[in-house]
Order: sequence, then C-alpha cells, then structure tokens
Amino acid sequence: MSFTVEERGNPNSLSYRLFFKNAEGKYISPFHDIPIYADESQNIFNMVVEVPRWTNAKMEIATKDLLNPIKQDVKKGKLRYVANVFPHKGYIWNYGAIPQTWEDPAHKDGDTGCCGDNDPIDVCEIGSKVCSRGEVIKVKVLGVLAMIDEGETDWKVIAINVEDPEAKDLNNISDVQRLKPGYLEATVDWFRRYKVPDGKPENCFAFNEEFKDKDFAIEVIKSTNNFWKALISQTANAGELNCKNTCVSAGESPFCCSVDEAKAAVGETCPCGKEEPIPSSVEKWFYYEKK
Repeated sequence: MSFTVEERGNPNSLSYRLFFKNAEGKYISPFHDIPIYADESQNIFNMVVEVPRWTNAKMEIATKDLLNPIKQDVKKGKLRYVANVFPHKGYIWNYGAIPQTWEDPAHKDGDTGCCGDNDPIDVCEIGSKVCSRGEVIKVKVLGVLAMIDEGETDWKVIAINVEDPEAKDLNNISDVQRLKPGYLEATVDWFRRYKVPDGKPENCFAFNEEFKDKDFAIEVIKSTNNFWKALISQTANAGELNCKNTCVSAGESPFCCSVDEAKAAVGETCPCGKEEPIPSSVEKWFYYEKK
C-alpha cells in the first residue's frame, strides 16, 4: 500500500498544506483513510511522519480540516516552531502519528487519571534515517511514555522503522536503553522542557517518568483505535473534528466524502508557490538548568 503527497500553498507560510493520495491517485485523509496496521499479525503499524528529525516547524495532521492535510500549527496568528532547548536541535526523532487512532477527550485514562488530548496518538521514530514530511512508514513499536500535557493524557509511542538497519536488534524498550544509551532520558528531557521557552511550565509524566514496554504500548494503541472506531461510527462525540473520509465510511454516512468533494477541497487551496523564509529566531538556543 503506497501513498503520495501533494503540496499546496507556500511552504513556511500560513497557506501551506500537504494533502495525501492513495495508490489510485484518490485524495484521502491521513487521519481516517490510512490503515492503522501495515501488518496486523506482526503488530506492525503505519506511521504518518509530520516532522522530520532535527527540524523545528510544528507540523501536524489538521484534525479539524476537510481531508485532514498536514499544516503548521498556529499560535496567536503566527506559525509555531519548537525551540532549541540545549542540547536538543528541533525534534530529536522523526515525529508523527498512527492513523485511525484518537485520544478521546471524554475518556479519563485509568493509568494517568487524565482525559485524552483529542488527537491521533503520537509516535517518536528512533531509526537512523531522517524521514520526509508526509512519508508513511511501517514501524515496530518498542514502548510508550505517558506525558501529561496541561492536564491531558498525551501518549508518546517509541517505535522504529521496520526498514531501519537497527530494527532487527530493537524489539522492546529495554533494547533501546541498552543499544541507544541516553536516548530515552533525552526524550523525557525534551518533552519536559520544550514548552518552557514559551513561558509554559514543565510537563510531567505518569509512571514516575518511566517508559512502559512494547506489550503495554500496543494495548494503548489498540485502545486509541477503538476510540477512533467509535468516532467514525458516530457513537462518540466528534466535536470540532472533521471525520470526513473517502475510503472508510459508506455512502449514506455523513462522514463519506465523495471524490468530487475531495478534489474541490484541494482546489480551494492555493497551488504550491515560493517558499517563505524561516524566521532567524528559530535558530536561537535556550539554556536551562536541569532540575
């Protein structure tokens, strides 16, 4: 199963969008139409890469927009970039989401005591290759971190691209600790402090900041897939989320998006234009004492 992307608008501007197509060239939603599993029997999941490693632009699947293209997050009318909190340059993994998952804001998690963050579940891919924005890769899940972000549960799945040369040696979170010493500690440090330059408090974590193992992580992903199934079958409240899709919902569903409607939605955006410059402030470094 292969997917392609189509850029619209000007990169590094408010107009930029990245739309997805399937192998037949049909526009699809990366939130709803890309299957959760690449190989269910082996627990291999699809991952949509939103942010390539070492970059700063906070790109994400636009859950409230028709066809859910990837776009840059906006705060107070300005494009959002994550700060470089020493020693971390931008995102320290390929960052993205598992499709057909949803952290339900109406569900209070038994482990964290907090409700979901209303997004697909996040993934940190720790392989050696720097992926491209919009790339759909097959990943092996290794573990999960339970971050509490402003009172919401925000799971961070740790995974590796199955095509990575190291994938055969990494089968659980303990293998990451052994073969990539310091990476998991850096991951906790990154998530704890990445909002501090914006004047926000440090984030905290459930389970005493410990990563849970592969089996636990897979169960968390499966539960978020069940929440998504409730969303798409209209048994859960979608709120402002856009659940229209071109491949999953049947014709009589209000969530069924026709080929013509999908084409029209893309056509309403500007064609891909000249790249805007990234503000020089994005290169600034921030230094804090570790507590």
